[in-house]
Amino acid sequence: QVQLVESGGGLVQPGGSLRLSCAASGRIFRINDMGWYRQAPGKQRELVAGITSGGSRNYADSVKGRFTISRDDTKSTMYLQMNNLKPEDTAVYYCLANIWVLGGNQENYWGQGTQVMVST
Repeated sequence: QVQLVESGGGLVQPGGSLRLSCAASGRIFRINDMGWYRQAPGKQRELVAGITSGGSRNYADSVKGRFTISRDDTKSTMYLQMNNLKPEDTAVYYCLANIWVLGGNQENYWGQGTQVMVST
């Protein structure tokens, strides 16, 4: 089937940077829209940034100007460059991808999540 694996999370001080990656593997015919979500303790999961197969991007207001989403379809990988991190960015970050599976249907897949903690 299909797997999404996130990496790049960790502990960083306020004002620091991290780069998250989300690599897709398996029986993939085509990757459509992709996105990064996050969930902080006690809060609902929220969209951070999205990118279409054509490269159009959208961002949550809280991260505009600080985060950049990108994708490399030759590597079936999506990235999230996070700069000027703030304590309120602390959360588990998840990737989501809409994927056409070889010989199958178009489905949404989630990664397992990667923890980002912004703290002194």
